[in-house]
Amino acid sequence: MLEHTFSHIAGIGAKTETDLWANNISDWDSFNNATELKLSDSKLNHIKKTLLESEKNIKENNPNYFSEGLQTNQHWRLFREFKQSTAYIDIETTGLYPGYDKITTIAIYDGSQIKYYVNGKNLDDFKTDIFDYNLLVTYNGKCFDIPFIEEFFKITLNHSQIDLRYLLHSLGYSGGLKGCEKQLGISRNELEGIDGYFAIYLWEDYKENKNKKALDTLLAYNIEDVVNLENLMHQAYNLKLQTTPFEEELKMSIPERPIIPFEPDQRTIEKIKNRQYSAYTYELDFGIETEPETSVWGWLKKNLLQ
Repeated sequence: MLEHTFSHIAGIGAKTETDLWANNISDWDSFNNATELKLSDSKLNHIKKTLLESEKNIKENNPNYFSEGLQTNQHWRLFREFKQSTAYIDIETTGLYPGYDKITTIAIYDGSQIKYYVNGKNLDDFKTDIFDYNLLVTYNGKCFDIPFIEEFFKITLNHSQIDLRYLLHSLGYSGGLKGCEKQLGISRNELEGIDGYFAIYLWEDYKENKNKKALDTLLAYNIEDVVNLENLMHQAYNLKLQTTPFEEELKMSIPERPIIPFEPDQRTIEKIKNRQYSAYTYELDFGIETEPETSVWGWLKKNLLQ
């Protein structure tokens, strides 16, 4: 899509870009070969110089050049050209507050390899591995995952980013990651009903009770997130293409789902569900936060932890 893009060039907005497409100037080559452009020599030279820089930055695998020029709502255009250096990432934490709460696990999927990191084991490896990638795809990562990572590790992630929360919302999909998955035909099967709040209990069970199956379940959940991000990214990209003249030419096939190396443990899941139910009935008995969606954790689950 980037080679059909002109709106990253200073002075060219969405309307001008659409007008170019309508006049059969559909890509950089057709612009460079056009003979009857009604532009001043200075503007024509500026655009051609920028297009040369654009070609160079694609070859050098530098999406930041484009993300700095494009409006944020057009960052989806980066995906096709920089797919090979894309990481889908997701973190699990002990809570919502960087500087106080901790990262428990991190999952990365790059379309071919799954990587996972566990606090107390190999978590620091993430600080090196993440810089093997140039484009990060998250869900709500701009508000949560990325700033949490930066504060926790004391690093700066200067990668280009596509946050699917906003991309999918622009396409009419909302309700958290799990809600968007359901609307776009993705099922969680054994992990149905598990969310970020539940993941905190899994970590506690692993740490307090040395329950390795709780960690396996947490990692299965964490990795499920990033695997599904790949599917959602492809679907969102294809839906955005429908707003351009290039859908047939550039539509991407949905990749096959990889095998996740961990299995959720149903006994552990049921144990924690029973624990949650007991806590909720206690609240009911004593008149504490009687409406689950108005309780603190209910609000967090609805708005941030999904």
